[in-house]
Amino acid sequence: MSPAMEEIYTFAGNPLDRVSQRRRDTAWIASLLDDPQTRLLPLRELKPLVRDGSPDELDWQPVMPWRALIEDGATLILLGLRDGRARFALDATAMGDGADGATADVRALASRIDGGEAAILAEARSLIDWHTRHGFCAQCGTPSVADSGGWGRRCPNCRAQHYPRVDPVVIMLATKGERCLLGRGRRRVGSRFSCLAGFMEPGETLEEAVRREVLEESGIRVRRVRYLASQPWPFPSTLMIGCLGEAQSEEITIDPEEMAEVRWFEREEVRAMVARSRSDEPIANQTTLPPPLAIGHQIARRWAFGIDSV
Repeated sequence: MSPAMEEIYTFAGNPLDRVSQRRRDTAWIASLLDDPQTRLLPLRELKPLVRDGSPDELDWQPVMPWRALIEDGATLILLGLRDGRARFALDATAMGDGADGATADVRALASRIDGGEAAILAEARSLIDWHTRHGFCAQCGTPSVADSGGWGRRCPNCRAQHYPRVDPVVIMLATKGERCLLGRGRRRVGSRFSCLAGFMEPGETLEEAVRREVLEESGIRVRRVRYLASQPWPFPSTLMIGCLGEAQSEEITIDPEEMAEVRWFEREEVRAMVARSRSDEPIANQTTLPPPLAIGHQIARRWAFGIDSV
């Protein structure tokens, strides 16, 4: 039996109990910080610390060495509990590059660490990035303060509450018979093609967003749409919603503002592209897919090998 989509892709399968019902319990959170079993993950410039000598392992640390930074107001996130032990994330950017410990790029690290750890890392990165971008009240402009264990911000002036948002993005493979539609955006270097994708708009269903985005970027009309799976994507905080679409037309008319190229690919071509897409670096003069950590790679791969159809 082939594995389900959610058993394959990166940033899924978070093992933490997020204890959302206790995030406003400040006394309980303080007790977690006093617990010697509690661990926190420092991030500098959104890059996590990794273990000395083990660059493919997150460096979860005791709270005590970071007390001063926490008391100075650095962003602290209660990520949840794992095996009854609390896990926090801390924005350690204020310590600068001179601080002890090496950091790693999340995108490069994610495919090399345990899947559950990668999912926790996505949670941590997205939340710290959100706090960095939302330091002021959207209602009155007053500097806001972190609240609810790092899962919100509160305005001390107008008392407005602000919470992290996830931006939904549809990513879809339009197919017609033995061919599928892949595109290369204007900002994409080399010959790397992927599924078409775009942000959902207010008032749209998933199916409507899929049809609109495919039509806008390629001129291809899509009829039937099938949902496959979703993937958290912490750059900065989106939810990639994977779909297949049944193409009604064949003639391509690209949107030159967004797309450099859109093409039909035969199933055998996509299989070869899968084999060439094991690296993060594009291969010169050869068409490839995104690396396997991206849901776009997994959608195309599964269609190419006959696992999924509309």
